[in-house]
Amino acid sequence: TESKYHRHGGSLKTRSTELGSAVTGSSLNTVLPASACKSIILSSESRKELAKQAKATKEERRAQIDGRHRYLISRLADGLDLSEQQVEETIISDEKFQLIEQFFAPSGLKKLLFFYQDVLQQKLNASSKSDGSTNSLPQKKLFITMGSTEDFTGTCAFFLRTSDEVVTASNVSQEVNFGMFDCTNGNILQGLEFFLSQIMIPALKSQQNWGAVKEGLRNSQIQEFLYSVDKFVGTLSSSRQNIEDKIQLTKVDIDIYVRNLQNPSDYITAG
Repeated sequence: TESKYHRHGGSLKTRSTELGSAVTGSSLNTVLPASACKSIILSSESRKELAKQAKATKEERRAQIDGRHRYLISRLADGLDLSEQQVEETIISDEKFQLIEQFFAPSGLKKLLFFYQDVLQQKLNASSKSDGSTNSLPQKKLFITMGSTEDFTGTCAFFLRTSDEVVTASNVSQEVNFGMFDCTNGNILQGLEFFLSQIMIPALKSQQNWGAVKEGLRNSQIQEFLYSVDKFVGTLSSSRQNIEDKIQLTKVDIDIYVRNLQNPSDYITAG
């Protein structure tokens, strides 16, 4: 034990002397051990490699874009007031890009969802202290989603398939329906109510072709269906109003009533 202690002591003394010599040197770089410099170099090389791979992936996806993708891009650009170039760059950079291919495949995904809303972006504070603190700033972003992992606080743009057939450039406009509903600030009930009452119900009531049902709007089942949709929208409206007009109890400061209580008779009077 004594021998080990002396060895440790000698080692510490040597390292301390080396550190003192390094600090008094003309270059601060000599303080950094070689392994730290190597780590920094590797980290920089790794970042460059990742950026290179990301760029290659984007260009590979860009080469895959055809008439089907162009149809989606044009609908999104028109609906969200973005340029087609902005939408294209967003799509090919999205980590869920493969969901588009799954949507086009035969018997593929029935829906393809996009959220367009504020998301928090980590940005380095220019006036931050040495602790490297960051600011979280909201920034509008379009991204592909499954609809179950992110909070929905903005606009949802969706594509729905009408059959299990493979989606091609020639049939995409017939096989895929596009729609949007706005739930800004998380007002999902209001957004859904508006979408159904102002878009879907008027479209259904003006529908002339009901497939195998030749009577169209005169058919009793069609009338019952439209009545049910109207009733559902009414329920949505009532639920939204009940939530918005809910009773909120005002917080009462009881300190003014109890601060001067001294004896039981005071408590009885206060009660």
